[in-house]
Amino acid sequence: MLNSEPIIIKKYVEKAIFIGVLKQGDDEAQVNEYLDELEFLAETAGVEGRGRFVQKVDKADPRTYIRSGKLDEIKQFIESNEIDVAIFDDELSPTQLRNIERELNIKILDRTNLILDIFAQRAKTAYAKTQELCNTLQLFSRPQNDIQICSSRPMNPMELLNDIRK
Repeated sequence: MLNSEPIIIKKYVEKAIFIGVLKQGDDEAQVNEYLDELEFLAETAGVEGRGRFVQKVDKADPRTYIRSGKLDEIKQFIESNEIDVAIFDDELSPTQLRNIERELNIKILDRTNLILDIFAQRAKTAYAKTQELCNTLQLFSRPQNDIQICSSRPMNPMELLNDIRK
């Protein structure tokens, strides 16, 4: 016997929080404007904003970018609101990304990773996908900035794979 009711498949939308830092000399209105822009980028990526956190600091924490007290506050919010991803307005180091992810137990993105994610979602052609792979590989080679992973000339996917294997 067939059920006559239609099957509705809902696409899961990730829930995000946005995190910014107000450093000495920064304008609070400007930080909020940057967070507005970050939220717009997240919506473009299909992510729904659920909250914002801004911390005033003299200098960013080299381990987790924000201080432990604010990290605890964010963790409580994440747990009580079932947040999937935390997106930082500033660029984080790979170590900071890893440390924050361990502390919060959710996916962590910075502005650069979010933009790359948008490009990856929208890449349609083999060339666009190859360029996205190059950008991602280049991002993860940041500590060795003198290393050029991909050339700036157009490359077909097989050339790229051969270059990566070298």
